[in-house]
Amino acid sequence: MTLPASGTSPAGEPDPKPADRTRLFEAVEAWIAQDVDVETVSEARHLLTAARSGNARAAEELADAFEGRLAFGTAGLRGRLGPGPRRMNRVVVTQTSAGFAAYLLQRAGRDGRDDPPSIVIGYDGRVNSRVFARDTAEVMAGAGIRVFLLPEPGPTPLTAFAVRHLGVSAGVMITASHNPPRDNGYKVYLGDDDAGSQIIPPADGEIAALIDEATAIPLTRIPRSLAYTVLGPGVANAYVAETAAAVIAGLPQLPGKPGVVAGHDTPLTVVYTALHGVGARLARRVFRACLLPRVVPVPQQDRPDGSFPTVAFPNPEEPGALDLALHTARGVRADLVVAHDPDADRLAIAAPHPDEPSGFRRLSGNELGLLLGWRAAERAAATAEFLDRPARGTLACTIVSSPALRAVAAAYGLGYAETLSGFKWVSRVPGLVFGFEEALGYLTHPDIVRDKDGISAAADAIAMVRELAAEGRTVWDRLEEASARFGHFASSQITIRLDSMAAASALSARMRSRAPRSLGGAPVARALDLLVPGAAEVPADVLRYDLTDGSRVMIRPSGTEPKLKVYLDTFSDRGSAAERRALAETALGRLEAAVRETLDGLQRGA
Repeated sequence: MTLPASGTSPAGEPDPKPADRTRLFEAVEAWIAQDVDVETVSEARHLLTAARSGNARAAEELADAFEGRLAFGTAGLRGRLGPGPRRMNRVVVTQTSAGFAAYLLQRAGRDGRDDPPSIVIGYDGRVNSRVFARDTAEVMAGAGIRVFLLPEPGPTPLTAFAVRHLGVSAGVMITASHNPPRDNGYKVYLGDDDAGSQIIPPADGEIAALIDEATAIPLTRIPRSLAYTVLGPGVANAYVAETAAAVIAGLPQLPGKPGVVAGHDTPLTVVYTALHGVGARLARRVFRACLLPRVVPVPQQDRPDGSFPTVAFPNPEEPGALDLALHTARGVRADLVVAHDPDADRLAIAAPHPDEPSGFRRLSGNELGLLLGWRAAERAAATAEFLDRPARGTLACTIVSSPALRAVAAAYGLGYAETLSGFKWVSRVPGLVFGFEEALGYLTHPDIVRDKDGISAAADAIAMVRELAAEGRTVWDRLEEASARFGHFASSQITIRLDSMAAASALSARMRSRAPRSLGGAPVARALDLLVPGAAEVPADVLRYDLTDGSRVMIRPSGTEPKLKVYLDTFSDRGSAAERRALAETALGRLEAAVRETLDGLQRGA
């Protein structure tokens, strides 16, 4: 709601909605009366004073923050810090925790459990993460939940691990992952039958309904208690031990030398950046326990800092995010760059490449997913050979990730599954041995963590690069080998930034209503709308176009940011590896140009 500074409409007429403005100001005053955070109270008061004096921008900001509520879904909550029910703040966290506590108590009652439900809470290094975690702990304890709070800021995979390790009913991780600096979030896991995976429907809707009920309770009447347990280092120690054991067990050994790991004595210089996040300490512990090379840190980014001073967006996918890491890598002539996002659930790697001006090229999420998935398939095959039985297990990826994993699974006699976007779906695939999503998310050891884990994936990636170096090869050689064996899969992504998540959904809807008959010169063989009941396990705002030449286009609004995301895939198995790559990349260029033209036309209203 935009309020002109003069109190009149843009046409010069009196504002037609004074009642709406009055209700808005009353809602802000009621919020201020119950908010316990002096910073958000001060911000709300400042905006309210400015709006009452006729400041249209302040009124618009208040309307955006106070009209509606930050939606709770399968990703929990994620949003900008600030006052109001559509922002992340202590009031919203308290109400969310009260609603989630009510859900856990109801769930325990349905399951006939006599003992109270339990929860573990973790938090990262973002602004207010520690405060939100303690609010969550106090509200949960006040509701009669047994509460375990991790002792210090840590990665999201550690909290996901803790849910299973402690055998608790649920977990909460306070994080906004790779979002902009002024964001934070509330991520939810379920234990018991859900085995430490993120929530999925219908649990998200049930929790959201109970949160809505909690918002009707005055904040001072929501019980709180300090009767919760702050854990020691035991969970982190167990994570390091179990992760290292799993990585080491999967390392190939030298032929004729049982127990001697391939490449163990090969020197490797690895530069590591935590991007101002919380991954550095735990990652280094895991690398040491796996007997991997000691990493060279990027000093400016090695400690948690919620202001993220050296990056505009703390996401290793974003242009410029790895600039400092690459500068450090050039200085030490590194063989590999390893980067985590701020909560260390995502992983990016870069390796020397002669065609890049920076000297390094980052592997795409699909490329690293192919290599790590191939590695997991080899582990499954080695286990099957040792046990003298057929290979077992499933390789999985999200529907917007490259279908290259299907070819790997077929070559090794493994199952293959495609899921809706999000690791809440990937982690639940039966018999999973490896899962990934193109947005730099990898699950290399699902018996330990049921969510993407950038730390264990990094250990596997470093070991892989060391093994290749021992053979005089690089990751680029390995990708060439993959093209020769499985065919070449080329992928790219178009991201259209918009003013709001609603605008992204609206652009997707226009594409839905004007579905193309051909793209890049190839007719559309099949158009699939995952909002149609029965098209997917759960209806999703995803459009899929399969073309007659084997190419594929996937379109969806981002679930966490105001973006429309388009995923393009092409394939060739004709000729040599180099010829396959050239054919697939040429087709990809044509397809990308055609899709951009189509979307530009929709945005112009053509």
